[in-house]
Amino acid sequence: MKRILIFVVAIMCNSLLAQVQFEAKLSKSSLGINERLRVDFTMNIDGDNFTPPNFEQSGFRIVGGPSQMVSQSWVNGRGTFNKSYSYVLMPLKKGNLILKQATIEYNGQIYKTAPVKVNVGEAVDEQYDPYSNPKRPNQRAITAVGKEGVHLVAEISNPNPYINEPITIQYKIYVNARTSVAGWRESAKPKYENFWSQSESIDADNLKVVNTTFKGESYRMAVLRRTVLYPQKAGNLVIEPLTLDVEVEVPTGRVDLFGEAEKVIQNKRVSAGSKVINVKSLPEAGKPADFTGAVGKFEFIVLPSATTSQNGESIDLVVSVSGKGNLKLFDLPKPETPPALELYEPEHTENVTTTIGGMTGSISDRYTVVPQSKGNYSIKPIRFSYFDLESKSYKTLSSKNIEIKVLSDPSAAVASRNSSKASGKQAVEVSKSFAFIKQKTSLKPVESDGFLGSGLFYTLLFLPLMAIPLLVFVRKRKEAQDADVVGNKLKRTSALAKKYLSEAKLQLSNKEQFYIALEKAMHNFLKAKLNIETSEMSKDRITEILLSRNANSETVSQFITLTENCEFARYAPSTSVTIQQDYDQAVNIISDLEKQIS
Repeated sequence: MKRILIFVVAIMCNSLLAQVQFEAKLSKSSLGINERLRVDFTMNIDGDNFTPPNFEQSGFRIVGGPSQMVSQSWVNGRGTFNKSYSYVLMPLKKGNLILKQATIEYNGQIYKTAPVKVNVGEAVDEQYDPYSNPKRPNQRAITAVGKEGVHLVAEISNPNPYINEPITIQYKIYVNARTSVAGWRESAKPKYENFWSQSESIDADNLKVVNTTFKGESYRMAVLRRTVLYPQKAGNLVIEPLTLDVEVEVPTGRVDLFGEAEKVIQNKRVSAGSKVINVKSLPEAGKPADFTGAVGKFEFIVLPSATTSQNGESIDLVVSVSGKGNLKLFDLPKPETPPALELYEPEHTENVTTTIGGMTGSISDRYTVVPQSKGNYSIKPIRFSYFDLESKSYKTLSSKNIEIKVLSDPSAAVASRNSSKASGKQAVEVSKSFAFIKQKTSLKPVESDGFLGSGLFYTLLFLPLMAIPLLVFVRKRKEAQDADVVGNKLKRTSALAKKYLSEAKLQLSNKEQFYIALEKAMHNFLKAKLNIETSEMSKDRITEILLSRNANSETVSQFITLTENCEFARYAPSTSVTIQQDYDQAVNIISDLEKQIS
């Protein structure tokens, strides 16, 4: 008994050792946003079709790997196998991140790792990170880049502007003289909520590097991006930071064969940090009633294309503002004309250049004025108000009074042109200024019932509710029909009998095929009506069942005789008249039995 117990325990141990192990191992479960993470997917079998998780969906980016390692050893006759895939990852965001499952295939089965949690927190002080240079993981003497190596700084021209006062933000990178930058990429772009912005990114080939000092040490500096901002809201507005992933070359502390210092590339994340802009509201004291939000230094001009009009000619009226300020962020004032001068919607034109100092140029609205009758008319002066940043006060500019002389009646001029070139058959041309007026009236009731509250509205509203009971009834009936297995089977068998009987009719000219189809039709009719299988279709059994179902004995005898004659008739000489008689007899027998069987 003891030997049997030892044998069973040995088998259980071997089975446990033979279990497939596939798991994800982390170098650490908590790290800073600027640190690196190593993950090893290890297995104790030689799995195929390894598929890593989607690291970006989990909040990571691959900065090293994959690297593969396979080891196998034998100790005291027992072999061990280990295979792993390794990655070096960089977190893309802070928080509790979940590294999803990896998969392998082994002996036709799929194995998955368990999801693992990683806590990514605030940036930590830069120290030696063995995963910063995946190509040389065993390097121990790497000099720390630290916070003193690379800096990203956001410089703001004015942290306390007025609404719509332009400010400039420049993103500068500072690199210590002991290090050099091999490249960078944006991992987080700045966000300018509640600002109108326009950015100018500078290519690496066009960077201007200058030597300067930063925190009392020698640094090299380059401007990476310039952005012009126009705040649109008063209060403390937050500018989200620009964050870069920088490839930095740093010395290892060793020298090569030629006596030159060895360098390796480290990945470093730098951020310009969030900035808070305290935006001041424009003063309420002295604010004109017609102020539309213009801030800057402007000139205002209202200029007509002509001051006289004859024969229905139109006049262009241009309202223009030029200068420096938020030209794209306010509306131009609209002129007021007498009823005899019809004013059409303007054509807006912008000729604005946005530089690092803000917007400069001009904007204009071109109106078309069409005279409607002869006379002298006046366009009143137009006022334009803006806030002057230099004097910190409101300025109001006004145009001059414009006099328009209409020398002739436009409608009379049109009538004279039409009468001079048309015969009696020509239609009278209507002035284009009155083209919108229809020649025939189409009267509509002043008050008309809308769709909302109409009978159609309530019908469409309650129709889905009324259809619910019908849908429930249909569904229950369908479920009942599907549950009736015997009834469904009888329906299929009856349909099959009709199919063969119809096929027999098509084979009236082919004796052998006709009797095969006729015999099948008779058998399937019995299956449908008596709920019996082919194995039960003996002569006595059919007779017994039909008589018990109140079938006429003579009809039963005719059915048995006809089914017995089908096999014989396939090989016996027969005529088309005999075949037709057998078909008609089968139809009559089936019809009689359908009426007699209860």
